[in-house]
Amino acid sequence: MTRTTRRDFLTKAISAITLRADRFAQDKIDLANIHTRAEWRMAREKILANMQLVMGELPKQKRPPVKIVRVHSEEAQAFYRVKIKYLSEGDDYVPAYLLIPHKRARRAPAMLCLHQTTRIGKDEPAGLGGDPNLHYAAELAERGYVTLTPDYPYLGENNTDPYKRNYVSCTMKGIWNHIRAIDVLQSLDYVNPQRIGAIGHSLGGHNTLFVAAFDQRIKAMVTSCGFNSFKKYYKGDLTGWSGVRYMPLIAEKYAKDSARVPFDFPDILVALAPRPLFINAPLRDSNFEVSGVRDCVDAAKTIYEKIFRADNHLTAIYPDAGHEFPADIRNQAYRFLDRSLR
Repeated sequence: MTRTTRRDFLTKAISAITLRADRFAQDKIDLANIHTRAEWRMAREKILANMQLVMGELPKQKRPPVKIVRVHSEEAQAFYRVKIKYLSEGDDYVPAYLLIPHKRARRAPAMLCLHQTTRIGKDEPAGLGGDPNLHYAAELAERGYVTLTPDYPYLGENNTDPYKRNYVSCTMKGIWNHIRAIDVLQSLDYVNPQRIGAIGHSLGGHNTLFVAAFDQRIKAMVTSCGFNSFKKYYKGDLTGWSGVRYMPLIAEKYAKDSARVPFDFPDILVALAPRPLFINAPLRDSNFEVSGVRDCVDAAKTIYEKIFRADNHLTAIYPDAGHEFPADIRNQAYRFLDRSLR
């Protein structure tokens, strides 16, 4: 096949996928009617299409080669903390910290570590912020994982405006940046490209789910205080999800009405099956009311258990805590990752 013919073929294939997504994305998924793996595959395709109705389409351009700019590095007790910028697209480079353990396997497992809503962005997971409960990139590096923690748009040192780059949502720009972060990790000769996971708290908790839904190279996920069902998010008031850092179409197209938004978090958890997923959902989380988390988990359990016989791949913990990631829960999450990725 010549280069021109191959390009034409790919263009037609992408157009066919887009048309198929438009046809599938007519209404919400009835998760109770998924009984086979074939039905799950069709449902998953429709879930991703519905997400893109709200977030905007996942960019379809060819991903550019990995480019990493080293800014500076410092040595901590258990790892090197390397400040980098990596190429996302065009001239857009994402600021990030790469943590490289002193003691690691020759081809080490790796974790994409996504930060919560904080002005300092990547600094918190990398161990440079003031809350030790959110230093999970540093803690995982101490356990032998290579970790990469990028800045989300508008936070840390990431000043890119996604909307000036024709994104419909900041959420989709985040997904693209995080997909490119997986490209970075897979390019490192000291990382096992088949043993990559993702972890995040709050903003990072739902961004972990979003990127993993679109990128199956992520083999295990930990989400802390990251979601509940839209119906139970502040009693159905989706204002928080429609802001500039999230998905403005939730307000502009769907009037902040959970019944009209074509996807919800039970759908996303189902789309992640049967990959290992650990959920921290505190009983006193003021952002994500816990019964709405249980609703999502119950919907996903049916798929994990009945379709894939992988009930041990889905773990949800409900500690007596607020919107936080306590030390004992983090340690449970790390052991879960060890079982899944080592």
